[in-house]
Amino acid sequence: MTPFTPQELRKGFSSFATGVTVITCIDAEKSPHGITISSFNTVSLEPPLILWSLKKHSRLMPYFEVGHRQLIHVLERSQESMAMHFATVKENQFVNIPHKILASGLTQINDCVAYYECETLSVHTGGDHNIIVAKVLQLKNHSEKQPLIFAHSKFVGLDLREIKTS
Repeated sequence: MTPFTPQELRKGFSSFATGVTVITCIDAEKSPHGITISSFNTVSLEPPLILWSLKKHSRLMPYFEVGHRQLIHVLERSQESMAMHFATVKENQFVNIPHKILASGLTQINDCVAYYECETLSVHTGGDHNIIVAKVLQLKNHSEKQPLIFAHSKFVGLDLREIKTS
C-alpha cells in the first residue's frame, strides 16, 4: 500500500454511500441549534443505541455531552437544501425552516423520513472527532418517504419502491 493524502482519503471515504441527517439540540438557554451529519450509524437494538460523530472542536459539542438530548432527523430526498443549510453552524438557523418544538424542548424539522429522539450515553475520542453513543428514547418513522443519500460528494435519491424484496 502506498501513502495517501487527507484529500485522497476523503475521496475514498466518499465511495461509501450514507444517509443524510440533521441533528438538533438546545443550549443552556434553550436556544435551538442544528448540524448536518452523515456519520450516523446504528449500534444495538437492545438497548436501542445509535452513534454519530462530531468534530472535537465544534462549538456545538458542549450540547451533546453525556445526559444531553438530541433529535436526529433522517432527511427526505427533496431536502438537499436543508442539508446544505445546516452544514454550516450559524445564528438563527430555524428562521424560514418549517419546524415545531417538541415537549422535550427540541426542535423538529418538518417532513423528514424518520426522527430519533436520543440521550447521549457516552462520548469517545476518535482522531479529530468525538464519537457520540446515544440511546433512542422516541422514534417516528415514515417508511413511505424516500431518504436523501450522499455518495461521491453528491446528494442522490434512492427510490426504494424500485428495489425488489424477497
